[in-house]
Amino acid sequence: MDEKRVLLDTNIVLDIALQRPDFYEQAKDVFNSIKQNKIVAFVSATTVTDIFYVLKKEKLDAFKYLKELLKIIDVLNVDKNIILNALYSGWIDFEDAVQSQVAMENNINVIVTRNIQDFQKLENIEILTPKDFIVWVKKFE
Repeated sequence: MDEKRVLLDTNIVLDIALQRPDFYEQAKDVFNSIKQNKIVAFVSATTVTDIFYVLKKEKLDAFKYLKELLKIIDVLNVDKNIILNALYSGWIDFEDAVQSQVAMENNINVIVTRNIQDFQKLENIEILTPKDFIVWVKKFE
């Protein structure tokens, strides 16, 4: 299979970290695909700081969690160009605009998110829920 590059939205990573009851199992399936080297997964640098903030707020060991996460997921930079493109994109949700710009700048095939309605159509990038992502990954087995 050609390398499939996937950006995980912040909510997917937090679903695992916080073991959110309604979303944990599907997010776990996404992470299992990553661990089985079926895909190359990324998060944006802003996602890392958001995760840290939320985990500390929930009184969880954010340092430990991020160290484990970064063993299987790579981090993509967020620079001035990405921020400016997000600011001028016209998107209402700035965080999603940044995620989209990161994906476009880094040849990402898919963004996995629970909030597909928050992402506008992106050229050459599929926006998939965790459930749809698992179906997508199976096409390449």
